[in-house]
Amino acid sequence: MAGRVASPCVGLCSTTVGDRVCRGCQRIDDEIRDWPALSGDEREQRMAELDALRVDVAGRHLSVVDADALEAQLVRHRIRFRAEQPPLSRAVELLRVGRDRIRDLSRYGLAPLEPLEPLDAATLHARLAADLLAAAEARREARASHS
Repeated sequence: MAGRVASPCVGLCSTTVGDRVCRGCQRIDDEIRDWPALSGDEREQRMAELDALRVDVAGRHLSVVDADALEAQLVRHRIRFRAEQPPLSRAVELLRVGRDRIRDLSRYGLAPLEPLEPLDAATLHARLAADLLAAAEARREARASHS
């Protein structure tokens, strides 16, 4: 491992208002509570699981057509991301932060998979957020059944 694994926290923890799954980072409440005690390898594993969840869900709604443009916009808008973070996972963060300001997804290296329907960034984010929450909740239930 090459150093400390950053937390996936995005500062919007909905577990503080009773959610079992955070709407911001998609972690299960137990994962949030136990994060400081996890080993570096366990943290890396959880980050990979969260990235895979975001890639799966985001891939149902959009594609990254220009990863360099996406990264340039993330840097420009000071949205944090990890070097190893897949582009679709990065796109989730971009839409979370910029959904009300993004007018042209193509300038951000993104293309909706439903091009026949006009889809603005806020609508796309709302769909992503709902699907991410459902997928994260299913992940929580699967983890609970294995415990």
